Amino acid sequence: MNKAITDGITFTPPPFSGGLDVWSSGDGIPGSDTYDNAANAAFVPSDPDFGGSLEILKTASTTKVRYTGQTSIIPGCYLQVRARVKVISGALPNVRIAGYAARSNGSNISGVVQVGPTTTLTTFGDVVEVTAIVGTGVRNGVDMSWGPDAVYGHFGLDLTGPNGGVVRIDDIAIEDITGAFLSDMVGLVDVRDFGALGDGSTDDHAAFEAADAAADGRDILIPEGVFFLGDSVTMDSRCRFLGTVTMSDSHYLTLQQNFNLPDYIDAFGSGELAFRKAFQSMLKGPDHVELDMAGLKIDLREPIDLHAAVPDVDSFSNRRVISNGQLSVVPGPNWDTETFTSQATYNPNDPRTLTNVQNVANIPVGSLVEGNGVGREVYVRSKNVGQETIELSLPLHDASGTQNYTFRRFKYMLDFTGFNRISRFSIDNIEFLCRGDCNALILPPTGIGFHLRDCWVNAPRERGITSHGTGCQGMMIDRCQFVSNESALLVAQRTTIGCNLNANDVKIRNNRCRFIRHFAVIGGTSSIISGNHFFQGDSGPVGPRTAILVMANTNSRATIEGNYICDGSIEWTNERDPAPEFNSEFSFSAMSITGNTFLSQSTSPSFNFILVKPFGTDHFINGLMVTGNTFRLIDGNIDRVEGIDTTFAELNFERFKNIHFTANAYNGVNTLVESPLVWRHDENSPQSTWVVTPSPHLPFNAWVRTVESVMPEGEIQDNSGNPYWGMPYAQPRQGPNNDRVNVRWEKPVQGTVVVRMRIDNPIP
Repeated sequence: MNKAITDGITFTPPPFSGGLDVWSSGDGIPGSDTYDNAANAAFVPSDPDFGGSLEILKTASTTKVRYTGQTSIIPGCYLQVRARVKVISGALPNVRIAGYAARSNGSNISGVVQVGPTTTLTTFGDVVEVTAIVGTGVRNGVDMSWGPDAVYGHFGLDLTGPNGGVVRIDDIAIEDITGAFLSDMVGLVDVRDFGALGDGSTDDHAAFEAADAAADGRDILIPEGVFFLGDSVTMDSRCRFLGTVTMSDSHYLTLQQNFNLPDYIDAFGSGELAFRKAFQSMLKGPDHVELDMAGLKIDLREPIDLHAAVPDVDSFSNRRVISNGQLSVVPGPNWDTETFTSQATYNPNDPRTLTNVQNVANIPVGSLVEGNGVGREVYVRSKNVGQETIELSLPLHDASGTQNYTFRRFKYMLDFTGFNRISRFSIDNIEFLCRGDCNALILPPTGIGFHLRDCWVNAPRERGITSHGTGCQGMMIDRCQFVSNESALLVAQRTTIGCNLNANDVKIRNNRCRFIRHFAVIGGTSSIISGNHFFQGDSGPVGPRTAILVMANTNSRATIEGNYICDGSIEWTNERDPAPEFNSEFSFSAMSITGNTFLSQSTSPSFNFILVKPFGTDHFINGLMVTGNTFRLIDGNIDRVEGIDTTFAELNFERFKNIHFTANAYNGVNTLVESPLVWRHDENSPQSTWVVTPSPHLPFNAWVRTVESVMPEGEIQDNSGNPYWGMPYAQPRQGPNNDRVNVRWEKPVQGTVVVRMRIDNPIP
């Protein structure tokens, strides 16, 4: 056994070259003096024997050197502390390895040996090595036996004897030498030898703890039988389960040395129960950050209520990971969607609350809310039965008054809704095998930094990932696959949504998604959507397409770059605005769509890859970059790549600002658009007013609001065919639709000009 190899534990302190502020002249405990800037100590960078070394002038009867860091003392693990020293000048002292034995609270363990054998230095310049072995057990060869209360130590050496000597000390090394005692450790400790009965009813937890205390590095054997544990148990030694254990939901079993799902299955028998108990232990203890499923498949017959597994933990913010396995649904009624219809009242002045909710007690938290004026992916975040209210995850756009709402509670393999807050949680390399019977994951109501990476969400019934609150703040979805259960359906018939994200700062990167109605409905701001491949088409004839990305916040601040978007669109809406008409807020603003590949086939000509859908009047675009993208159609053309859905309202073209729709490539698109637009106009007969008509090549069929330049191309001629050198001026916003430019001359002339115009006012 070697903990440095098996567990990656670093025992050796940092070298002296790293600084003397971590080396104490006392016991090494917090608050003790260090050798940093000490008068009797200095770092020597180039000693011929040691390289870098610590030089000390001995001035006290016992001159101590201790590392202020905590070196772990592990039961059954034995450490050898080594130091090389030499005397440079002055009196010749004695030297020994020494340490400070600490309990978990930092107090010293009295009555144990805390110094090693003493060596007398006899010759100047001779390199002498001193060693000592420390551990919890009393064994031949162990110089410092600290017992089971020892948790950590502060290690170094002592200089004793006469003062006045100058001593140089090489970097101190601490090594795991447990292997030297291996012959004493071979074998097993049987819990039956400490009183365990394994009859399923007698409380055996004290026997388990006693066996663990006596194991001294040996494995603990749990033989055949059912061992009831009446309290929580932490086993520091490796356990081998031939029998199983049983315990209440509130008690937990922690397997320190073999914390992985296969060993928990050995302990509890059932895969579902083992997963719950392992998750419980991971959150209850500080020692394990990752639950490794070891490539196993767990068959789930019902949703895993993760809070129910840890009912006394409501909030958790330390990093934890579930990794490397498969969760597979076993079909049955436990996965059926629950549907409720209740009357409720909505007031836009309290935009996230439903009041006077009938039968509110029956409506589960995490339910999807449907009704008139309810945008996509609005959920029940919480409820108050006494006050008959429901807290909504997001506001409604047009639901003022009283109406009947439908609440649908989908069932998820992993359900975090019972927690108040979970942050810094990762799910890594897990396949959610939903088989069209259930959904994958519903997030906690609040939290930061949830991370889904290298996962498969396979055939969800309704949703892949659901956020019913702000547990998606800063969420990352990386390198995952979302595979639909609806691939055989036409696009218009699909209902599954990959994920909804309500909070800010989400990152969606390098994923692959196919045949889902919407991959993501994103309600927060500052999202980064990069490197993904989305394809949503079908095998039917020419037909409609749906939005792959629904950006449901006007002030988006989103970056959408480097994606492959096939047979779907980016839809930009304000459907979660309780007052959807523009007032004083930011309107549709701050979105960058850059370097993406857009492809579609067998698509209706009216389809748009980029669609803005205002739910209220007087909105406009203020900050949109659509640059460097490729738009291509197969099996037919579309009219244009961008559009406005005017079902509820138009956009106000008069207020467009800071729009760059440039440097894109178009194939199979009837109308190419650009802003700023460079337009060549020929006037074949002398006219004093040239009417330049760039429409419909302006994005969104918007107005010409700004003319940046008018440049003659070739010679301008007057009525007589003579060159004309006068300067024209431009008049934008001409014609009945304000989409023309008048170029005005001093007199009738003819020729060609190049006009650079734009649909916005670039100056705020």
